[in-house]
Amino acid sequence: MVSTTAPSNATATTESYTEMSIAPFATALNGVNQPMNMLFKDVMWWSLGVLAMFILIFRIAQRAIAHWRHLAAMNLSGDQQRYWAINRYASWWKFKKYMMYAPLGKKRHNREIRLSTAGNMGTIPSRFHTILIIIFILSNISFCAVLDYSRSDKWSIIAELRGRSGVLAVVNMVALIIFAGRNNPFIPLLQISFDTYNLMHRWVGRMVVVEVIVHTTCWAIVKHAAAGWSGLFAIIGVDPFILSGTIGTCAMLILFITSLSPLRHAFYETFLDIHIIMAMLAIIATWIHCKVAKLPQLPWVEAVFILWMCDRVARMARLIWFNYGRRNGWTTASIESLPGEACRVTIHLPKHVDIKPGSHAYLRFQGANPWESHPFSVGWVEHKARYPSLPTSEKTPKSQDPDLISDISFVIHAQTGMTRKLYNKASMCSPRILRIKAAFEGPYGGHHSLDSYGHVVLFAGASGITHQIPYVQHLVQGFNDGTVATRRVTLIWIIRDSPHLEWVRPWMDQILKMPRRRDVLHIRLCVTRPKNPRSIVSPSTTVQMSSGRPSVNLLLEKEVELQKGAMCVTVCGPGSLADNVRDAVRENQHRGVIDYIEESFTW
Repeated sequence: MVSTTAPSNATATTESYTEMSIAPFATALNGVNQPMNMLFKDVMWWSLGVLAMFILIFRIAQRAIAHWRHLAAMNLSGDQQRYWAINRYASWWKFKKYMMYAPLGKKRHNREIRLSTAGNMGTIPSRFHTILIIIFILSNISFCAVLDYSRSDKWSIIAELRGRSGVLAVVNMVALIIFAGRNNPFIPLLQISFDTYNLMHRWVGRMVVVEVIVHTTCWAIVKHAAAGWSGLFAIIGVDPFILSGTIGTCAMLILFITSLSPLRHAFYETFLDIHIIMAMLAIIATWIHCKVAKLPQLPWVEAVFILWMCDRVARMARLIWFNYGRRNGWTTASIESLPGEACRVTIHLPKHVDIKPGSHAYLRFQGANPWESHPFSVGWVEHKARYPSLPTSEKTPKSQDPDLISDISFVIHAQTGMTRKLYNKASMCSPRILRIKAAFEGPYGGHHSLDSYGHVVLFAGASGITHQIPYVQHLVQGFNDGTVATRRVTLIWIIRDSPHLEWVRPWMDQILKMPRRRDVLHIRLCVTRPKNPRSIVSPSTTVQMSSGRPSVNLLLEKEVELQKGAMCVTVCGPGSLADNVRDAVRENQHRGVIDYIEESFTW
């Protein structure tokens, strides 16, 4: 008699065998080519290290040349500095024109790609940045594609890809956290702006998310083949290894979706809060994922966590150190509303702080989204006695004098969110000054010295003037003291209407009263949309005002004709202005030594 249960038993045996033969490739290091993974890990980290070393050597050479030029030209007139104004090598100015300063296309780089009045898609990377990004993306794709396709078992090949993508994701997380840190030590060492690191952070982050998705998908494909959908979902709820990996993947997906440029720009402050929470969740989940399975990537994840925590601790330490004093308590801010929907903010620190020109700081304000901090360029710094009636000791250096405190001023143009709330609060107090608790986190930046240049041209658009004014003050003072090589400073400020001059009037009045100011400083004020064009009158030959939008290229060509020594052109303002200045600098590279510095806070 033939048993009627034989076919079902055979089917069950086949399914059991299939699950037993496939399931192992869904877990641990089964099928994973760990030696190859370690090789690619070394290649990626060595590549970053070698790139950093090349940049460091390049920066050291730049600093050495600038220092030698500074010492040699410090006591020379503008005409005597002709030697440093001449291009010595055509290959160098061509490299600057076609690579170092070049946008990806013809002109557009920092001008935002507008989708509507409510949002935009951010900016386009420069040519050099694009090359680095493409190399990074292609290398990661290549590393993932190098698999042992000769294996007869396709599940083991998928397992190898699972291991490869997981390893690369964790390897890239180390660079991801380094690029994200405000207190990244490589910023002053390599003199690369935080804005550039932020750009690389975004692209590395996208690659990490892609690799995490590939890693999870490979596991899901094998697990589904072994146990079906029911088995796949069942193990997520009971296995801490799989559960932590799933949570980490979900956190990464949320990070990716919320960081898409249109969403990020439309809801930036919400994005920032979600980003911090999800980043912390992703790191913790990844740590648990590696800890439970005792994976060799665990030390790397621990390094990621330590780096992330170090940056947070450093930021907290800065906040406490600069904002709290035993005698004066916590930092306060005086906020004055100005024409053109702007505020002049003066931060009253309880202690003395040295701040270099070109620095910026992150500010927080009580009653205006205090959990958020945003970067603003330092416009003016004034040191004064803690107790005016008690003179400080003449023998004590200012930087060590406990009886000196610092007032640091900014101009904040109202946009949305925190800046709009701040302006509305200040407007309600007008004409009185609003006084509230605040927090100062910084200073950051200030790595570029202009002291070795005989000719400096400073372009500013709207509130970007705050970045340039400290340079103007420093260079005019250095000219008087004989400590800088600068013999001509030209400030070009582009604003919409003449009332915007009130933003910096107190500081500009002090600069205009400085000795020998007329010998070195030339100011060009361009009012693009004056309500009364007849009111635009030049006060003097060294301070000229004009109506209408200026030709940046024409202005720079006139400066090149008067060039005194090596020239540096800097810009801080809207992306369209920065792109015009960049284009003008590139077009004049063949005419002499013209370096370019751009200050921007792209997000």
